[in-house]
Amino acid sequence: MQMDLTSIPVRVKELREILEIEPKEMADKLGVTLINYLAYESGEQDIPISTLYEIANILGVDFTTLLTGRTPKMNTYTVTRKDQGAKVERYPGYDYTSLCYNFKGREMEPMLVHLSPEEERPSLVSHSGQEFNFCVSGKVCVTIGKKDIVLEAGDCVYFDPMIPHGQAAVDGEATFLTVIKE
Repeated sequence: MQMDLTSIPVRVKELREILEIEPKEMADKLGVTLINYLAYESGEQDIPISTLYEIANILGVDFTTLLTGRTPKMNTYTVTRKDQGAKVERYPGYDYTSLCYNFKGREMEPMLVHLSPEEERPSLVSHSGQEFNFCVSGKVCVTIGKKDIVLEAGDCVYFDPMIPHGQAAVDGEATFLTVIKE
């Protein structure tokens, strides 16, 4: 399932308005300026994945609802077949596939991330919770603070994502599994 990314900001704005939350209040809760928040809602600026989690929590909806416009239905188990996850391209060079998008009340977000080699290193991000990265194929450089850790297929790292971090493909394309607990 491929997401229409232009619809995410529309859903955020619509849900915020339904709940009668002012843009300034959302910006304050997210710790961003009103200008940045309005740029998220207008689609002028990409909403970081970690910020989408925060928005979902503030609005009282599942992360999947913001991504797909549909509410997860399963509560005992969900199966996602090969190449059938909810695909999202959030940043240049990063293709995310949400693997368990149809399970409601998820406490973790497992995603398969395909990285294309980029000339510039990605901007570092931080978010609450915990994060696990497992290199499936190729080589992935995981930057945590000032430390670069190169993972090869079968290697993994578990870390505090409040520390600014990012991932980059090394020597060609790479794929890693990330599990994020917000």
